[in-house]
Amino acid sequence: MFDILMYLFETYVQSDVELLLDREELTEELSRAGFKSEEIGKALIWIEKLAALQEGTDQPYLYTNPNHSLRVYTEAEQIRLDTACRGFLLFLEQIQVLSGETREMVIDRVMELDGEPLSLDDLKWVVLMVLFNAPGNEGAYRQMEDLVFEEPEGMIH
Repeated sequence: MFDILMYLFETYVQSDVELLLDREELTEELSRAGFKSEEIGKALIWIEKLAALQEGTDQPYLYTNPNHSLRVYTEAEQIRLDTACRGFLLFLEQIQVLSGETREMVIDRVMELDGEPLSLDDLKWVVLMVLFNAPGNEGAYRQMEDLVFEEPEGMIH
């Protein structure tokens, strides 16, 4: 499923092509690209749920602003997000790329992905997808793009 999300993100978002296809057309295009229909369905539901996080009142974390809170991860979240991933999320909050709300959106979307624990590189892509879809986060999205695409210079300590 993550491969499909990456394909869609790179095809439509990174190339500035508008996604004007309906679900059926998109499913057909993804099938022609070689993806399995079961995985396509899961990926499209994942995207729909991401969009719904912007609109619904089902997730109260979208409407609160915990300024001085510390996120305690559940056991399931700790399995999906290893120490490096959790540390990266904290780092993103500290440099104000993520707010408490967008962090929770990222965690929500990570927990909906199938498979093994998420790698740090995959987490970065999920963060990009969430920030791209969260209105008012254009600056944070650009900053995250820089973190993903720029190669560090010199020695990192």
